[in-house]
Amino acid sequence: MNIILIGPPGAGKGTQAKRMIDRLQVPQISTGDMFRAAVKEGSPMGKKAKEYMDKGALIPDDVVIGVVNERLAKADCKKGYILDGFPRTLDQAKALDGILKSMGTKLDHVVVIEVPDDYLVSRLTGRRTCRGCNYMHHIEYDPPKKSGVCDKCGGELYQRDDDQEDTIRQRLNTYHGQTSPLIEYYSGQDIVRMIDGTGSMVQVQDAITAAIGA
Repeated sequence: MNIILIGPPGAGKGTQAKRMIDRLQVPQISTGDMFRAAVKEGSPMGKKAKEYMDKGALIPDDVVIGVVNERLAKADCKKGYILDGFPRTLDQAKALDGILKSMGTKLDHVVVIEVPDDYLVSRLTGRRTCRGCNYMHHIEYDPPKKSGVCDKCGGELYQRDDDQEDTIRQRLNTYHGQTSPLIEYYSGQDIVRMIDGTGSMVQVQDAITAAIGA
């Protein structure tokens, strides 16, 4: 089963991806992991990617797509995979279609976890991270016993910059700008599965399982 997993920051995509790979016994492939593995292996595309990474530059589409092509050709993808973080643009989606066609395969599902922006802002701005052990509390869902103090190690709790409302809304705007065209594109292939991500972890997992028939 070949799946693309899409969801906004804070939607629980990482948690659901782990549950899906445990259930389906297929690899989760994120762009970051792909690049690190390709660089470590010293593959042709890995070497090209490293040139841009060493400069701190954005990796161009042709290199990204080349790394994806190398990764999907590996033996552990024969029974399927979950793509996380790719494609991000229409050009990448069309290039992925070309890769899959050349391999004689196709996508089965594009799973989109939907969560309203205001719900996500409330969820993410309430997070407090421990400076000592990195444990994460939430002021509403998992408040510390003593305000500002980590239950695990007694360290100081703080709000990370990427948990500030302005930063979160900027990330959400970027996500919507990138994702809306992708959903429209894949809707034409009848493989988009829209999932309500506001329920519990188990409810969301059950909805995904039902949608993909796993």
